[in-house]
Amino acid sequence: MLRRDLSKPGYVPRLLNINSATDCYQPVERELHLTRSVIEVQQQVRHPFSIITKSSGVERDLDLLAPLAAQRQAAVYIITITTLDGALARKMEPRAASPQRRLRTLRTLAGHCIPVGVSVAPQIPFVNDDMEQVLDAAWDAGARSAYYTAIRLPRELAPLFRQWLDPYYPQRAARIMAHIQEMRGGKDYDSDFTSRMKGQGL
Repeated sequence: MLRRDLSKPGYVPRLLNINSATDCYQPVERELHLTRSVIEVQQQVRHPFSIITKSSGVERDLDLLAPLAAQRQAAVYIITITTLDGALARKMEPRAASPQRRLRTLRTLAGHCIPVGVSVAPQIPFVNDDMEQVLDAAWDAGARSAYYTAIRLPRELAPLFRQWLDPYYPQRAARIMAHIQEMRGGKDYDSDFTSRMKGQGL
């Protein structure tokens, strides 16, 4: 389907991003190789792309990514590192690679001359407050671009986030939610395109 869409007569090539909604290196990728197949199609048609991931699984595709990066056709712009605090990372992302493992992945990709960047996201008031340290560590690992988003809680995520806060931050939960609502015009979430990634106010 990807090859068909890229071959349409009216298609105008633009940078494609693999993984905007969920990580493209899920555990099942070890068996199905879907992401690798997408990269192979991009390679065959010489189409530029980027990847966003927090998984070390991206290293399995170094044999494809390194030559494409040398032709300025591939980049792993954002390896998401929310915090360097291992205990906090396990609370926030219990099944994801540790922060140190992600830094090692950044270092490995940069060592193969693949452009890499880091996303310090989501930023949660009074929870993960080590952005500067994450950026320093990512720079040392080879990242040369950075990006962040403030926490977003659309639809069912707001009640789920409150359920997460209660056992981990019972004394701070109300304060955290109050600050999130302050960033979102008094609501848990504001979908306004111009501010939804960053919030507003202090």
